[in-house]
Amino acid sequence: MDQQTVRPTTIAIGALGGQGGGVLANWIVDLAEANGYIAQSTSVPGVAQRTGATIYYIEIFPRQAAEQAGRAPILALMPTPGDVDIMIASELVEAGRAIQRGLVTPGRTTLIASSHRDYAISEKSNLGDGRAEGAVILETAAAQAKRFIHMDMAALALDTSSVISSVLFGALAGAECLPFPREAFKEVIMRGGVAVEANVAGFAAGYAGAQGKPRALAAPVPAAAAAPESATSKQADAIRARVLTTFPDELRALVGEGARRCADYQDFRHAEEYVALAAAMLARDSDDDFYALTREYARYLALWMTYEDVPRVADLKIRAERFAGIRTDVRAEPGEIVSVSEYMHPRFEEVCDMLPAWLGGFLLRRKSIRNLTRPLFRRGRRVRTTSLGGFLMLYMLAGLRRWRPGTLRFRTEMAAISGWTARIEKFQKTDYDLAVEVARCQRLIKGYGDTNARGRGNFNAIMAAADSMQGQENAARTVSLLIDAALVDDKGAALEAALQKAVN
Repeated sequence: MDQQTVRPTTIAIGALGGQGGGVLANWIVDLAEANGYIAQSTSVPGVAQRTGATIYYIEIFPRQAAEQAGRAPILALMPTPGDVDIMIASELVEAGRAIQRGLVTPGRTTLIASSHRDYAISEKSNLGDGRAEGAVILETAAAQAKRFIHMDMAALALDTSSVISSVLFGALAGAECLPFPREAFKEVIMRGGVAVEANVAGFAAGYAGAQGKPRALAAPVPAAAAAPESATSKQADAIRARVLTTFPDELRALVGEGARRCADYQDFRHAEEYVALAAAMLARDSDDDFYALTREYARYLALWMTYEDVPRVADLKIRAERFAGIRTDVRAEPGEIVSVSEYMHPRFEEVCDMLPAWLGGFLLRRKSIRNLTRPLFRRGRRVRTTSLGGFLMLYMLAGLRRWRPGTLRFRTEMAAISGWTARIEKFQKTDYDLAVEVARCQRLIKGYGDTNARGRGNFNAIMAAADSMQGQENAARTVSLLIDAALVDDKGAALEAALQKAVN
């Protein structure tokens, strides 16, 4: 066998931090070396993508060919576009990244990928829906790869109480693109001696999936049924009755959910105010457009009336169902202790928002007080909500919601809602479509802190533009484009350009 006629088998792995990409690379090296191959492995860590994405690269070469040639093979340290035989991706977008880098070649590359998603920071922080199109990636992968093997390997890992690296290793064996038998793969896991039973189960699930015999996943354990609403609550009964008698079938579910959200957020009085506002909008609407205006108004009104503040965040963090969900995620057994540490970084503005309106406004206007207290808000804090002290602190913060109606933030938000509602009612009389777009514009206001401030600034800019365009043809279309521009980036460059174009 002439070494010049034998080329290395090239394998690239794209994995996120914590998914065992290094373990998988070591298993492949161990597999090759134990079966008469020379193997070389390198890795290049990535930065700031979810938990950090790393490219592992492996080249293997038959030892017998090297011995016959009388010299060691020269193996590359980095994958080269167009020269990768096997590409393994631990998540769908990592497969997409590999395709973009040219590491997946038609007629050559076998692509093995998990079809689940771990959303990137850029997707999560996008002002709109920044999620990558999974269907597009799947379609592109099928077209670009010589062979494309994909399945939800995260679900298989969870189902077998293993890790995704063992499922990927099984899929590699099932793909039969390496000259090693299945038992040789299993022997690698056995030699490792770590969580052998679970890893072998994950390996078997991946192997079966790659062979076209997917494992049947266990049926999910049904969540505990929510406690029924108190039948003795006259306020709750009154709200449900008003929703049923006031709103048409198309809107009852939406308004009912909005009322439930408002009651959970504050109290039944808050829910009654929500239903009253939605009913007032309905009285001005018609079914010519299937109540499009009331539908959008009711949807975004519920979101605005349940804005995120310190009591709300604290309340959500200490709910029993959240702790139960965390225990499920980490697969904690009954009796096992799970410690939860929350990162919190309140700003001076959030503290003022919690205070009575007159006091919070007074402090916000005093630059000297802001400067004096700046060291207190410079860095965030970690609070262990599973400790008595941490839990009680958040419990007391959550309890502040009973005083929420008198706080600066509540007064500010309710005034803004009133102005938004009045503008919608004004536009509805002359331009129904424009009124609908103004209602939808509320989706720009979300989150808290700097995110909320940017969204509110964009919202106010678009509202001013809508006022100036009232009566113009295609005003609704222009506002819709402005909203889309505001959701493009958090710097506001796209919106500024769109506003200049709209004005001119």
